[in-house]
Amino acid sequence: MSVGVPGFKRVDHIGLTVPDLDGAIEFYKTAFGAELLHRLGPIAAADLPAAPDGVDWMETHLDVKGARIEKALLTLGPGMMIELFEYSAPDDARKQPPRNCDIGGHHIAFCVDKLEPAIDYLVGKGCRSMNGLIDLPEGPTANERSQYMADPWGNYFELMEYAE
Repeated sequence: MSVGVPGFKRVDHIGLTVPDLDGAIEFYKTAFGAELLHRLGPIAAADLPAAPDGVDWMETHLDVKGARIEKALLTLGPGMMIELFEYSAPDDARKQPPRNCDIGGHHIAFCVDKLEPAIDYLVGKGCRSMNGLIDLPEGPTANERSQYMADPWGNYFELMEYAE
């Protein structure tokens, strides 16, 4: 008996929506050593054929009616990619990312050798650091320390440090 998605291999990429695609590409390249694989757009729903039921392409595939997007795919370390989207339409798009407690809230965790220099570096790149390290010396997390942060656009991420 099989459990899970038939043929599942791995996580391929993580997608984030940002308000400034050029700035986000530059941030992830300089902050994390990401490399740009490709960039597409702008692509507007009005320029694409509708689905057979008349629904526009963006609504059919992205669940966003009347969207206009630009996107970029970057490598983000071995075996991981990040896809960045900038929507210039629709006009009613929310301007703030979800909080951690909101449905759809998310974060990406990056492993680093030492937290403190990584935190200082990323704050210098425009990131916001939450107040205080997470360091629980006992129990299942005894060999790890972490720090939650937000990128310059408010997308959450976590830095992880593991004891040798």
